[in-house]
Amino acid sequence: MSRSPNKTILFTTFLGFILFIFNVSNAKTINLEEAIKYALDNNRDAKIALMNVDKADAAIHEAYGYAYPNVDISANFAHFIEKPKMPFPDFEAMLTNATYEVLFNERVIPYDPSKFIPMNYKLQSFSLSNSYEAKAQFSQILFNNTVFNGIGASKKYYDLSVESLKSTISKTINTVKKAFYGVLLTKSMLEITSASFKNAQDNLSNVKALLAQGLVSDYDAMQAEVQVENIRPIVLQMENTYKNTKDGLKIVLGINPNEEIELTGELEYNTEEVPQEQASIDKAINKNFDLSTMKYKKDVDNAWIDFYRSDYWPSLAAFGNYSFNGNSDNFNFQHYRSSIVGVQLSMNIFKGFQTSNKVQQSQIAYQQTEEQYSQLKDFTISQVKAKILDLETVKNKINAQERNIQLAQKTYSIANLRYKDGTGNQLEVQNADMALRQARTNRLQSVFEYISAKTDLEQLLGQVDKKYLDKYIK
Repeated sequence: MSRSPNKTILFTTFLGFILFIFNVSNAKTINLEEAIKYALDNNRDAKIALMNVDKADAAIHEAYGYAYPNVDISANFAHFIEKPKMPFPDFEAMLTNATYEVLFNERVIPYDPSKFIPMNYKLQSFSLSNSYEAKAQFSQILFNNTVFNGIGASKKYYDLSVESLKSTISKTINTVKKAFYGVLLTKSMLEITSASFKNAQDNLSNVKALLAQGLVSDYDAMQAEVQVENIRPIVLQMENTYKNTKDGLKIVLGINPNEEIELTGELEYNTEEVPQEQASIDKAINKNFDLSTMKYKKDVDNAWIDFYRSDYWPSLAAFGNYSFNGNSDNFNFQHYRSSIVGVQLSMNIFKGFQTSNKVQQSQIAYQQTEEQYSQLKDFTISQVKAKILDLETVKNKINAQERNIQLAQKTYSIANLRYKDGTGNQLEVQNADMALRQARTNRLQSVFEYISAKTDLEQLLGQVDKKYLDKYIK
């Protein structure tokens, strides 16, 4: 026996309702505070910035390592398969000739020149087959300007990394807030569109009831039905937009895309005074994290100038070593020890203009950073001015839109009453509903614009809750 169409629709609707309740009950509920924590813990940019801080900290310890004593221990054993040889006067010929020279001079034997052996060089070896050496070496920098400047440069690089991390945290929080409130915006717009859709459905039901009593024409009923079908795709579109904005927030937070989330919070507008322009500009110049990062970048560039310039300075180091050695042809070693201490002074006189060119390149890099800082400063000031202007503009829009919503609500109510009394028509109801929906949507968008501008201004002014900085910057 086949199931009737009405029963099928009811079953499908009931199943969809059950699945909706199941998904909502298993969804992760997140407020703005939790969203920021999720992002800072999982955001890749924040992780990379934190790694740079750890890397810079390790660089400081490495730089100090060049100033600490250096101790090396080494040992080796060597066996000559073929001993090295070198040309040397023939000792045998030398001794033989000297002996005959004495004998001839003392007239012990008669003089005979044939007894003398020609003097030539002969390849001879002065090495033993086996040798070993165990040695301990020690060195300590007494003065090296490159090492000292390297320590200073590494500390400045660490400060630069910390400030860059602050900037990344600030930007991450700004991104999270915008994405979070963007989801709340689409959710509220979906609710407004759904309410408008319900109004259209209620209106259609009323029209059908009046049509059954012969109080309205078929034309009015068709208009009411057209209004319902015109709003239906808008509701579906807003549902997709709401889902897409939530997926975008998941990416920002580093949450699994398949995990369901529900946000708690409201897209609220709180009346407050717009900050003064000049005070905000002064604060941005002193507190903006991007500008502060660029200042530290200038310090690092300046430190590199001193670092390369230090090649002109002499270097002084103390050294010493102690060794234990032995040599033998048959492993019956003759052992001996040796030790030495001293001081070494070195200074480069000419290096093919390498040092001067390195210094020049560093000076140019410093000048480039100065130009970048000036450019960023001008851009930041212009952004502060623009955001303050946006806040003032949006604030005035919201005040006007709140009154517009009240008027649109009254107009919609009057249009419905007029239609029920027979003095109005369906076109008035449709126009009033559209105007009410548009008024509510406009206000929501303006509130989102205000929150976004305020969030951007906070980032420009370097306003970040200290607890976020303290968590990641030790």
